[in-house]
Amino acid sequence: MKDPLHKRAQAIKLVAFDIDGVMTDGRLYYTDFGNETKAFNVKDGIALNWLRSTGVDVAIITGRTSELVKKRAADLKISKLIQGREDKVVALKELIAPLGLTADQVAYMGDDLPDLGAIRFAGIGVAVADALPLVRQHADLVMTKAGGDGAVREFCEWLMVAQGSWDRIVEGYLG
Repeated sequence: MKDPLHKRAQAIKLVAFDIDGVMTDGRLYYTDFGNETKAFNVKDGIALNWLRSTGVDVAIITGRTSELVKKRAADLKISKLIQGREDKVVALKELIAPLGLTADQVAYMGDDLPDLGAIRFAGIGVAVADALPLVRQHADLVMTKAGGDGAVREFCEWLMVAQGSWDRIVEGYLG
């Protein structure tokens, strides 16, 4: 693991994720009562917990505002949640400033044009496999999995391998 991207991964202290199209498949479902529902991948959730256990913090930045996303963040114990922000790079800068982090210490995963600035700003910009082609073009890393289909887990595992913490996670399950 001597390529430049793996070297840059050593510096990552925070990973921020978009919701729709990244943590979900991007579809919105509405009940007859007007309630919105989304499907989240449980494998992504456990990987986010593992990543946090290694000392890498996790954040969510999303353009929409939803009680459902607030609930998912709470379930995953993600306290850094920014909703209703279309300009993701500005939101990311606002998030990292009080933490004393620089762009090089942050990774960002997105799928569409509102994510493009944050992907380009972050030390490692990541796109899901089914991201807009222009977004994939500007990303440092493109996952093989689609949004909502394990892309978050794929990136978390990639980062933990790059940072040398994945073996410890696995060892915990081998006993």
